[in-house]
Amino acid sequence: MAGIAPQACRNAFRQVRGFHVSASQNAEARLKTFSIYRWNPDKPDEKPYTQDYKVDLNTCGPMVLDALIKIKNEMDPTLTFRRSCREGICGSCAMNIGGGNTLACISKIDTNLGQTCKVYPLPHMYIVKDLVPDLTNFYNQYKSIQPWLQRGDGKDAGSKQYLQSVEDRKKLDGLYECILCACCSTSCPSYWWNGDKYLGPAVLMQAYRWIIDSRDTQAKERLEKLRDPFSVYRCHTIMNCTRTCPKGLNPGKAIAEIKKLLANISEKQKPGLDAAV
Repeated sequence: MAGIAPQACRNAFRQVRGFHVSASQNAEARLKTFSIYRWNPDKPDEKPYTQDYKVDLNTCGPMVLDALIKIKNEMDPTLTFRRSCREGICGSCAMNIGGGNTLACISKIDTNLGQTCKVYPLPHMYIVKDLVPDLTNFYNQYKSIQPWLQRGDGKDAGSKQYLQSVEDRKKLDGLYECILCACCSTSCPSYWWNGDKYLGPAVLMQAYRWIIDSRDTQAKERLEKLRDPFSVYRCHTIMNCTRTCPKGLNPGKAIAEIKKLLANISEKQKPGLDAAV
């Protein structure tokens, strides 16, 4: 490869790319129908509706997000949705696809051409436009649990590292991976009816993540803020949250652990290492 001129490499690449493009163009079109929720706030008198688009899967990537981007780029630039990383990390493209909450970037397109792919925004949320939900309340609830490390030792933040044993660090597995996509909270009937008071699965799982962190010394204060009839106890263990989580996490279990801590059935264990040493 060292003896091949860069121009020759580019020419070879163009030939290969041209071959694949021509092959896809000559192949028989595989048209898949996408029925997408539409609503425009600039037209308040117009009710929400669904609009159908036909996408050739031969010229489209394998994920639902690929189809949405293709529709926006080539068919309808007015279609509005959120997206960013395309790797299931940021949570921006959370929406309801085929009746279930998930991330469009990791949701594969069903290649059954006879079945319509139905795409809606996250359920029971105010809509900004089309597939974009208003997450203001969701993020305000997340802010309310104070999701940062808190210590009562009076030392200046950032002056030194806080130690943590390997065993204590493992307790955070299955919690810290949450990307706050809101798929779980918007699949929860309790959150649908009491979203103004009940914190919901995503926020409660993050609350538990900080409660059990061995470096955090404010577990008692954090629990007291949750000790009311609505913040935690509106959870009825329906488990929609766990079933729909695109990251495979278990918010229902985290909520159950918070309930045990509030009822003094369990308690936070002492840290394996003195974090301030």
